[in-house]
Amino acid sequence: MNPRLVLGLLASLLLAPVAHAADKKPLTADDIWAVARVGAPQVSPDGTRVAYTVTRYDMDENRGNADIFVAPVAGGPARRITTNKASDGSPTWSPDGTRLAFVSRREGDAAGQLYVIPTDGGEALRITDLPLGVSDPRWLPDGKRLVVVAHVIAGHESPEATRKAKEAREKNKVTAKASESRLYRFWDRWLTDEEYPHLFVVDVEAKTATDLLPGSKRHFSFQTGGGSYDISPDGQWIVFAANATEPPYLKVQSDLFLVSVAGGAVKNLTASNPANDGDPVFSPDGKTIAFSMERKADDWPDYSRLALLDVASGKVTALTDAWDNSTGGYAFSADGRTLFFHSEIRARTGIYSVPAAGGAPREVVKGGVTSGLAVAAGNALVFNHTTLSKPPELAVVNADGSGWRDLTHLNAELVARLDMGPVEDMTFKGAVGDDVQMFVAFPPGFDKSKKYPLLQVIHGGPVGTSADSFHFRWNAHAFAAPGYVVAMVNFHGSSSFGQKWVESILGAHPDKPFTDIMNATDFLISKGYVDPARMAALGGSYGGFMVNWIAGHTDRFQALISHAGVYSLLGQSASDATWGRQHSYGGYPFTNLANVEKWSPNRYAAGFKTPTLILHGERDYRVPVTQGLEFYGALQAKGVPARLVYYPDENHWILKPQNSRHWYGEVLGWLARWLK
Repeated sequence: MNPRLVLGLLASLLLAPVAHAADKKPLTADDIWAVARVGAPQVSPDGTRVAYTVTRYDMDENRGNADIFVAPVAGGPARRITTNKASDGSPTWSPDGTRLAFVSRREGDAAGQLYVIPTDGGEALRITDLPLGVSDPRWLPDGKRLVVVAHVIAGHESPEATRKAKEAREKNKVTAKASESRLYRFWDRWLTDEEYPHLFVVDVEAKTATDLLPGSKRHFSFQTGGGSYDISPDGQWIVFAANATEPPYLKVQSDLFLVSVAGGAVKNLTASNPANDGDPVFSPDGKTIAFSMERKADDWPDYSRLALLDVASGKVTALTDAWDNSTGGYAFSADGRTLFFHSEIRARTGIYSVPAAGGAPREVVKGGVTSGLAVAAGNALVFNHTTLSKPPELAVVNADGSGWRDLTHLNAELVARLDMGPVEDMTFKGAVGDDVQMFVAFPPGFDKSKKYPLLQVIHGGPVGTSADSFHFRWNAHAFAAPGYVVAMVNFHGSSSFGQKWVESILGAHPDKPFTDIMNATDFLISKGYVDPARMAALGGSYGGFMVNWIAGHTDRFQALISHAGVYSLLGQSASDATWGRQHSYGGYPFTNLANVEKWSPNRYAAGFKTPTLILHGERDYRVPVTQGLEFYGALQAKGVPARLVYYPDENHWILKPQNSRHWYGEVLGWLARWLK
């Protein structure tokens, strides 16, 4: 079936017609790409205004464009600051609030460069011309300079030398990549070109850039290449998170480092902690650094604690050791006495506060998923907020949790036109009798007296969650729209349910999650509105791994869909990130081969019977494309109905608008084909 036709015919493909309000319609993939996507809020120095980006996508152009807006925190109309055809991002306020610096790749730019624009109107002025571009700009207190992250090529670190090395590389007819490192590619890019992020101080008037980390070969974020850093209030110091281990990277570990804005020696502030440290933020007086700290090393799936580091003494105090769930997005109150942070608990990410002197955290914002926390005047909190039925918008709340109000309404008109069914939070008995949480999304016009097909949508990770969030790639309402009940189980191993829950599947990755998913299926059948003869399971990454496991262990489902799913645990030695897999798999192939093989889906091919759709991207280095090809090959050899959809220009995620629309068409078309 043509997937494009499926998108237009979904309402008529299944069961009986569903009654909708005359002026509303079910959510489609095109609606998802019509959502205006708001960026993280950036509060002005006086705390009265907030800058943010809004990205809108053009399906015909197959691309998005982001512009910068400024709105009063107290409420009122927003003002558009940039209108360029190129995407503008990472806005940051000058100390006097009269200018915004941002990153854009405009006409003539080979890579994203630093621009500055007056906030009261005017043209943007390009400040940098660095060959590999810049990211993450921050103003220094003098208002004359900024700090940026920019990559250099090892051995060719000046801008001109890097430019020449880049040009020579592009002209070279040899395309081979060679490595003797455990870390040679990450996510969707190769690291063999020896490009490393450095911190630069940029003089706005002189348009010069001074490298603060000459000779450094430390990676910041492997995935984005960007930085996690903060500048002291007096403008004298920069604290940043970076990998602390040396090539060939037999281990990776993030520590905090301190460097003077004037340049000089770099000091490791957290060398005594063998596990990961990150997300540093200076206190308003500059005497303390808040940061995230793990305690278990060697890439153990540990939770991130909020910790404080005394700059003078180096003493570290963990504030949330007993919290038992990860924290992040730290922000100090204006007086430095309170810290605000995000924490994911039971599949929702709220905002919490804790005294800097220590004490029990207090809930400030509950429900949905929050991100991008920033502190405004009067300790008002500005943040992104979303739910399963609400695309992200900016919101404001008082520090005590009162006075909630939406700051943006970018998608209110679109949402008002959509008919999205109800969502319920349910709990059932899973493996070993434990309570397991799941969200269930129902189709528009749901009638509990009728029977509906069931979709088990399995999240990735497994240290992840099916959250109360409007997902752009795996949208619950898009799946429910044709008339499906959609279950999203937060099985054993999921994040946000405590460290013991995360660790409960180590060494037996699919065991308890499989029981949880099957028990959830029985639980929903018992409700009376699920047709056990029309059920499907679908998931991506670890969710795809579980679909592949399900294929060999039950024939209860009429259709399966595996996106970027692990088929062979031995084959994951080709993944970009192999650290910590011995914990997940119960050993390495050379220490406990029997256990690795025991929990590998490919060992159960004899049980494959269910029609399966396999989707994979060529540039997926997390789960290499051979995993999907092997699974497809086994199904074809066995005579099981199977379809392969391959995206040569996508990574672990399907990110291009037209590819995404095609992906939804393939997924919904496969479901319609086998569940009708």
